[in-house]
Amino acid sequence: MNFDDPAFTIPTGLPAPLDPQIAQFIQQMATEGSKYPRRDTMPIDEARRIAAKVRAPWAVGGPAMANVDERRVPTRHGDVRIRVYRPVACRQPGALMYLPGGGFVLFSVDTHDRLMREYAERAGMVVIGLDYPRAPEARFPQPLEACIDAVRWIGANAAGLHIDAGPLFIGGDSAGANLSVGTALALRDEGGVALAGLVLNYGTFGNNLFRNSVVRYGAGDYGLSAHMMIWFRGMYIERGQDFSDPRYDLMRADVAGLPPVWMVITECDPLHDDSVAFQHKLEQAGVDVLATIYRGTVHSFLEAVSIAEVAATAFDDTAQWLHRIAARTAGR
Repeated sequence: MNFDDPAFTIPTGLPAPLDPQIAQFIQQMATEGSKYPRRDTMPIDEARRIAAKVRAPWAVGGPAMANVDERRVPTRHGDVRIRVYRPVACRQPGALMYLPGGGFVLFSVDTHDRLMREYAERAGMVVIGLDYPRAPEARFPQPLEACIDAVRWIGANAAGLHIDAGPLFIGGDSAGANLSVGTALALRDEGGVALAGLVLNYGTFGNNLFRNSVVRYGAGDYGLSAHMMIWFRGMYIERGQDFSDPRYDLMRADVAGLPPVWMVITECDPLHDDSVAFQHKLEQAGVDVLATIYRGTVHSFLEAVSIAEVAATAFDDTAQWLHRIAARTAGR
């Protein structure tokens, strides 16, 4: 693999201080996770079961929905599950389609259930969680192609899902952010479903691990580790040439013409520098991008919304951005 900037800035810098509530989140997650072997040392199904168990306390509670409905939708790689969240007060037509993270391997709409209910409640709009096929059973580009097909189907069948005509957004966290951009690029090129905007939460956008933030925050004491980042990539990518495919390594993609983008960037995250670099790439391509760095936060911090004020702030900021972009779209 070739990188444009494989060198570190010396020194790589001291870690930033954690938000105290986020530090509590990290400590509780680490305590629960330490009860089990490393996820990479066990069968994939067991790794997913343990990952879901560790995250289960953070997925409960929160807003109640007027209705939650599941169904299967067709893709070229078989049917996938979607979960449709309808808030009690639906103030915004259209929908946000959300792709959970988990390194393309571990997570699902179940691990991210509260996160999606928070978006539905705070934005007052329908949220659709999409369970794309996961690696290593489905390697690149199968999960991306399934997401593209599912979003096409949702766009064509919005009325059947009881979604009022309105703007359609797509977003996700970590690996889900990567798939969101890849899906948006495909839809840009082929026409059809017109996306109003993208919500990218602490995403993985490139393959360059030679970044200061990987050294500063990748040892494992901030949640996501460089070790797990390598394992996730190895599970998802089957052929070496695919590491440079612009549908996966988005730093190589032509991103001009994407719809507006909102980025939630975590400060204490191995992926921090990746997110900042992708923000600059979007800006240079003329994309309308707004990014906020949430100080003292770590990868997956939105899941800490039950105890962390900064997570609640990030949800509210995203909801406000969704409303601004929706209003702008309606005014065209």
